[in-house]
Amino acid sequence: MKAEPVTGAGFDPAFIPGIAVPSPALGKEEPEDAEPEDPAVAAEDAGQAEEAGTSGEAEASEEAETSEEEAGEGPAFEASDRRARIVADRKGVRLRLDEESCEFRWDEIAAVETESPRFGKRYTVTVHTPDRRWYPIEIEATAKSRFKEWDEQLDAVLDAYFEDGD
Repeated sequence: MKAEPVTGAGFDPAFIPGIAVPSPALGKEEPEDAEPEDPAVAAEDAGQAEEAGTSGEAEASEEAETSEEEAGEGPAFEASDRRARIVADRKGVRLRLDEESCEFRWDEIAAVETESPRFGKRYTVTVHTPDRRWYPIEIEATAKSRFKEWDEQLDAVLDAYFEDGD
């Protein structure tokens, strides 16, 4: 029996539409009379972009701190490993794999599904949207006993914030 390959946001962050910025080279052609860019100007622009990236990281860490403070008002769930992270709180569900991330507000979610493997230590959380898309992410647990704890924490968050359309 041949197993089908698994696809989704948990395995390929580019799977999420709109998460990656389209390349500016696609669909645009430079005019033939365009002058090549001066290397000194390109190096200066790269330096400015690098400085902006450093300040962007500081802003991101400040945002994370404020979101943690705001999340303290109700139940919250957070699980992470060396590559992946999932956070569910009053704002919604946020998934992150390596450097890619996505965020779902509670009104954008149709269902949240969890799966604990029979063997192994990979806990899977799948976010389903109303337009029939799903975004799975796997978190590696330090021990299988964490699965029950994570299920209870996530259930508390879902009970508090997720409103089923039934």
